[in-house]
Amino acid sequence: MTAARTAFFTDEQCFWHGGGDYAFLVPVGGLVQPMIGGLPESPESKRRLVNLLERTGLKDELAVRSALPATDEMLRRVHDLAYLGEFKRLSDAGGGELGERTPFGPGGFEIAALSAGLAVEALRSVLGGETGNAYALCRPPGHHCLPARPMGFCLLANIAVAVETAFAERRAERIAVVDWDVHHGNGTEAIFWRRKDVLTVSLHQENNYPRPSGGVEMRGEGEGEGYNINVPLLPGGGHDAYLYAFERIVRPALARYRPDAIVVACGFDASGVDPLGRMMASAATFRRMTRMLMQSARELCGGRLVLMHEGGYSEVHVPFCGHQVLEEMTHSAIHAPDPLEERIGGQQPNQRQRAFQRGLINEMAEYFLL
Repeated sequence: MTAARTAFFTDEQCFWHGGGDYAFLVPVGGLVQPMIGGLPESPESKRRLVNLLERTGLKDELAVRSALPATDEMLRRVHDLAYLGEFKRLSDAGGGELGERTPFGPGGFEIAALSAGLAVEALRSVLGGETGNAYALCRPPGHHCLPARPMGFCLLANIAVAVETAFAERRAERIAVVDWDVHHGNGTEAIFWRRKDVLTVSLHQENNYPRPSGGVEMRGEGEGEGYNINVPLLPGGGHDAYLYAFERIVRPALARYRPDAIVVACGFDASGVDPLGRMMASAATFRRMTRMLMQSARELCGGRLVLMHEGGYSEVHVPFCGHQVLEEMTHSAIHAPDPLEERIGGQQPNQRQRAFQRGLINEMAEYFLL
């Protein structure tokens, strides 16, 4: 029987990831967090989430842990040896960039390996029954990263490394990945494109990033055909759109697949105030999606649910979105009201799905035979 407590995996060093040649870094002797600027993907949204957990007391209800970095063996199960070698070489030389929008500073390789290690240990702890569910505050993120090419702030494929480690350790045979980041999870899709032991489901804003990517017709190939589901949502969609897509597509797909665990690529950039998205989700939206996945996990896989942090670039809103997700995961009585709920939620009457929008989701559900 699994433990009831929620594990929260984080490490101070992950906040020190820098933007390499895109950013202005002030050298501070390696003893305090560098002064970093120049990229939307900054440490502040994640650090403020931890700050909020401390201020409300919810952190005391979590099993807070760190982890060891992912090993070379773990990374090689997903990434090309040549890419890993070049990443390490450039990291040791002071940083740089190897792909689209993926700069890093000194020690970037080690920090990225630690971020992947947090993901590995979070999934391992849940599959091993040490904790009921888990949240990994991974940074840098990972869902855009390809086996031989980083993309979109993502330097290592955190979720894929964790999943492959779970398979190698024979802790699971089938895992479902649900990605609600506002951007298409193209990296996770590519890694498992020809596989049926991983179901990948990505809900994202249509034609955001990367382009062209994330169409409904992208279903996988070979043994993986039908095990990749893309749900592109129209810009401007909010609470209603996300919850209806979960009801019509996500939860039925999970029920049909019956995974050993559910992993979430937990981006908060579908927030109504995120600078890199044009959707209208509120903190309550992320809470409700978490609740629905917890219900699916209880019904299908003994409650085994792991959330791994991806995008989310509003330093004022991400903390409250993350807090409400963790409130739901812990069943805590502690509540941090969303200060932007009235601003975002007050527009919800105008964001309610029109018949044609709901019809598009219904058409996708029929296309996926759900």
